[in-house]
Amino acid sequence: MKNKTDLLLGFSIGIISAVFGCFLFIQLFTKFTFSTGIELMKAEGKLGKIITLGTVLDLGVFWALLKLNKEFMALGVILAVIVLTLITLLV
Repeated sequence: MKNKTDLLLGFSIGIISAVFGCFLFIQLFTKFTFSTGIELMKAEGKLGKIITLGTVLDLGVFWALLKLNKEFMALGVILAVIVLTLITLLV
């Protein structure tokens, strides 16, 4: 049961860090607010690229979880990256 909880927590951490990465990218490199930036990127067909850039933060989260010996949480982060990859392909 603990492994499933750690996996779900790692998945949640992976999704949250990817959304935070998207937020940071839009705030730092565009002049738009987050919601306006997402709408404009979707209209221009660049939303998948923004999601991909947002998942770069997952690399640091994955590394930190491995250093803390939280293997199942790190596996959840990898699962989140796989799900985000599939979403990127569909967007």
